[in-house]
Amino acid sequence: MGRRDPKFATHVPSCVGSAAVAPEDSLLGRAPYIVVEGPIAVGKTTLARILAAEFGAQEELDPAAENPFLRSFYAEPPRWGLATQLKFLTLRRAQQARIAGLADENQSLARPVVSDYLLAKDEIFARLALAEMEFALYSELASALAHNDNSQIRKPDLVVYLEASYEVLQARLRKRNRDFERYISPKYLGSLSEAYRTFFHSYEEAPLLVVNCSAIDFLENGDERVDLIREIRSARRGVQHYIPLGSR
Repeated sequence: MGRRDPKFATHVPSCVGSAAVAPEDSLLGRAPYIVVEGPIAVGKTTLARILAAEFGAQEELDPAAENPFLRSFYAEPPRWGLATQLKFLTLRRAQQARIAGLADENQSLARPVVSDYLLAKDEIFARLALAEMEFALYSELASALAHNDNSQIRKPDLVVYLEASYEVLQARLRKRNRDFERYISPKYLGSLSEAYRTFFHSYEEAPLLVVNCSAIDFLENGDERVDLIREIRSARRGVQHYIPLGSR
């Protein structure tokens, strides 16, 4: 089983399998809401789909394919940054409202939900993509949308933050070979990775499992996949750091 770094997590005796977790210690209930996050090309959508299958969950993936400005943004960031971010803001808020609306009057979900992003992702990208005046406008509109939207944003029961070295992110970006992503500069990728690291360094909105996945392939390595799923099922409150088998 993956070990928790003692510097960041209180020691809890290990148990094999989710059934061995004591009820009073269990974090994930019958129908949890799990979010996988991390920078571009780290593997968050791959892991989200694996978890959705494992938990029999509804997938709620980032609506990037629905943003008609995204391809243009990567080619000309200064020109298309604001349009891209405003479109993402409306798409993501609508999706998050839908996720919140899945809960009953007791705020319980009928089935698990797995997503590959937090709404906070929108601001992380906006800060990198927009000039100062554009970001001020974006923030004003985001605040207005939040104020006028009666729906609540549901907090995850667990956030799994995937991090990897800059070199690994570059290699994975090249491997997936999406034509419009070839415009992503090394500087932008490095800044994005650092922005995520800074954000999650002080994240306290939900229990957090940090996964060093520089040396793991969730799709191809069955042992690593099983080990991580076991760790997720036995997650605890607070912040925990998981080191995959291949990194030990």
